[in-house]
Parts: sequence; C-alpha cells; structure tokens
Amino acid sequence: MFWEFLERTVFRLPYAPPRVRKEPMQVLCVGFPRTGTESLQQALITLGYDHTHHGWDILFEQPLYSDKWVNLARRKFKVRTSDRSILDGDCKITAAEFDEVLGHCTAVTDAAGSVFAAELIEAYPDAKVVLNIRRDEDAWYQSACKTLVGEISTVHYILSWFSTEVFWAWHVYQRFLWACLFQAPDSDRRRGICGNGRWIYREHNNKIRGLVPKEKLLEWSVEDGWEPLCKFLGKEVPAEEFPHANTQSGFKGRVDDMMKLWARKSIRNMMITFAVVVGGGAIIYKFSKAA
Repeated sequence: MFWEFLERTVFRLPYAPPRVRKEPMQVLCVGFPRTGTESLQQALITLGYDHTHHGWDILFEQPLYSDKWVNLARRKFKVRTSDRSILDGDCKITAAEFDEVLGHCTAVTDAAGSVFAAELIEAYPDAKVVLNIRRDEDAWYQSACKTLVGEISTVHYILSWFSTEVFWAWHVYQRFLWACLFQAPDSDRRRGICGNGRWIYREHNNKIRGLVPKEKLLEWSVEDGWEPLCKFLGKEVPAEEFPHANTQSGFKGRVDDMMKLWARKSIRNMMITFAVVVGGGAIIYKFSKAA
C-alpha cells in the first residue's frame, strides 16, 4: 500500500527500542479526549503515578513511537493495510505488546486510553478504571469540534510532506486514532467528530460501564476534583488545588508549540525540494534546447 511504503522508506522513524515494564499498570483512564485528560494526567502524577501517559506524549516524546501506535491502530481497525493475515475478525493486543510503548507508565489517559479502551482493560485486568466524562454533552461536543478539528488545518497537512515528525503527527492522529475512533469516512475527521461525535461518545461510555465491574470503575468528571478520585485510588487528598489544564486556549497553545517545533524544518525541506525541482527542470530544459 502507498502509505505503508512511505512509512517504511521516505518517512521512516529512527529506531525506538521497545520499553520494558518495571512497575505494574495501575490506572486506566478511558474517557474521550476533551474530558479533562491533561488535568487528570497532572493529578495522577501528583498522586505518584509517574509516568502517566497522555496523547501529547505520542507527539513530543523522544524517540518517537508514532509508527508503533499506527501499527496498533491497524491491528484494531483493520484499516489500509496490505497484510491480510490480520483480517481475522478479532483484535487481541497483549500486555507485552502494549508495554512496548507504555512500559514506562503506571497510568494512561487521553488518546491511548480511549482508542484502545477495551484492549487495555483486557490486557491489564488488575488496573483500576476511570471513566472520565463531561456531564454536559453539548459542552464536550463543542469542545471536540473546536479543538480536535478546528485547530488542525490544511497547512499542517502540507507541511507533513516535508517533515518526518509532522508526517507522523498527522498520520497517527488524523488518519488513524481520531479518524478510527469517530468512525470518520475516508479519514475525514470533521465528518467523523462533528458528524458522529455525540452518539459515539455515549456509546463508548456505555460500553465501558458494561465492561468493568462497578467496584473497579470510577465515573468521574474534572469538576469532581480530588475527593472521589483519591478515595477510589486509596490516596491521601493533596493540599494543592486540583490542576486545570488544556482548556481550548491551552490546546491551541500546544498546537502552536508543536508547529513552531516542526515548521522551520518543514519549510527548509520545502525550499530545498523546490530548488531541486526548479534547478533540475532548468537543466533538463537547457539540454533539451541544445539537442
């Protein structure tokens, strides 16, 4: 397949060694994006769950494990792959396979937790499960459409053709994680998130309620703060205020940081490519005229 060829050749990532688990996975936060996931990450780190994985890690950690996340998504969603051996009607991802990307973590939230919720729950049966939600569904929906769609533009797509990092950022989120989670036709995240978002959000939450025994599940909103979370996890309530991170403006700031990190390299590569194409065209034209 075309995309797999690009992944293996033009945009191949440097080797990232499989991670090794030293501590057990303890907390799985399986709620959707835009449900206080970064606030929850910071809270869990404060409570001693260091490291707690968040979707931003997929974009910013070094070395990048984006290709491994794409492979896991292909395993789950059976999308755009030339490997027909995985078309077995099921998805089984073992703890050892998850550990290759999450072995350094004792807790998970945001992208990995929501996209692979059922698989993580099966892989780590001893972990406690937090279903982080927003009780105001309209507020969640507006936030998802505003940030997960609105802050990602065609400019990012164009830049992705001139930088390995931007290619994988676009590839992992826009073509796989969010597109598949929201059942986006033709990887059109706007049609997926803004078209299907409400019913998929409700369906996901109901699925988690059915999968996890009540004594191992906490249904929690960021407005609930420390008390129910600490009680569920058996932790003392910290003296500090509950963290509030990644608002809509905060999300935009994160995207801006990401683009500042990658845009310079993309633009440099774009200019080099343009110069090579123009120069090569000029040489070909010159020799064709001479002939």
